[in-house]
Amino acid sequence: MKYQLIAAYKLKNNESYLFSSEWLDGESALDMGEEFSHHPKWTEIKCLDENGTSWTIKELNKLLEEVEEEPHDLVIYFDGGFHDETKTSGSGAVIYYRQGKKKYRIRANECFHELESNNEAEYAALFFALSQLEELNVSRQTCEIRGDAKGLLMQLAGEWPCYEKVLNDWLDRIEEKVSLLSLNVTYTPIVRKENQEAHKLATQSLNGKKIYSKMQLL
Repeated sequence: MKYQLIAAYKLKNNESYLFSSEWLDGESALDMGEEFSHHPKWTEIKCLDENGTSWTIKELNKLLEEVEEEPHDLVIYFDGGFHDETKTSGSGAVIYYRQGKKKYRIRANECFHELESNNEAEYAALFFALSQLEELNVSRQTCEIRGDAKGLLMQLAGEWPCYEKVLNDWLDRIEEKVSLLSLNVTYTPIVRKENQEAHKLATQSLNGKKIYSKMQLL
């Protein structure tokens, strides 16, 4: 989650001017806010998060202590695969996140039998990836979603329309999941070469190999 520090600076004639910082990580916003608090000319100090919620410096300090113990700084890679002959789809998800002072990676896949196309498999794969966040009890976090399904990501970002009912239904499910988890999401299209981990997991699922692993990264 990013934060914007806002404060008023009082001049000698009692006029004041509003200051707002660029978007900062939580620790930087807290350090700056505490520094301002030591100077009497800085008043009305607060921080806004990306959801528009306002925090005092004391509240932000408490929030960051709580967040530090929760999964945060989330980055998701997803990919879907599909076999036309068997109408079988595979979902692959790779999730990077921090918890405390440690960094982790989750690799997971799943196989489905009720989908109709490779396009639909991509939507199902993203929904599967978000479901993994639900298992981690993630809530109110910033999350970057990366995948090579550019059309899907542009639709979720509101840049492209979706005309197929089946895919629109998946968009609704995905957006409901994002809302349920109170995520602040950014969508980043990437090329296939940058999505090899998730692609491999989806392929392994299609080949009957079920995978779930959680690893601490050095």
